[in-house]
Amino acid sequence: MDRYVLDACALIALLQNEEGADRVAAVINAANEGAADVTMNKINLLEVYYNVYRSQGEAQAEVMYAAFQKRPVHINSETSDAIFKEAGRLKATYKVSLADSIALAQALALDAELLTADHHEFDVVEQNEKIKFLWIR
Repeated sequence: MDRYVLDACALIALLQNEEGADRVAAVINAANEGAADVTMNKINLLEVYYNVYRSQGEAQAEVMYAAFQKRPVHINSETSDAIFKEAGRLKATYKVSLADSIALAQALALDAELLTADHHEFDVVEQNEKIKFLWIR
């Protein structure tokens, strides 16, 4: 079974029907069919919630959050010591955001592909780490 970790920009692309939304939708559809396992850390989901809250208000943020919880995506609200330490190492090494460091560490721990469009954050990581990426654009 294919494994994926969503970062915030992938979910935002889906919600706003941006370029790459079709790739994110395909992964979620695969999860609906039982052909993929998809995870998103709650900190990354917080970034999306905040983005919707800021741009569209609390009511829309709540609608998005409730709808997302019905999707076949595991929302991981626990951070193991291994992910905690790996995220710290990645953040210190590559100076990525806290949420991005958690997504990277989670993808590495799960041997999953990270769905993202954040080339500016992750191109250097991809060149130097054993983390797999599925670029949505």
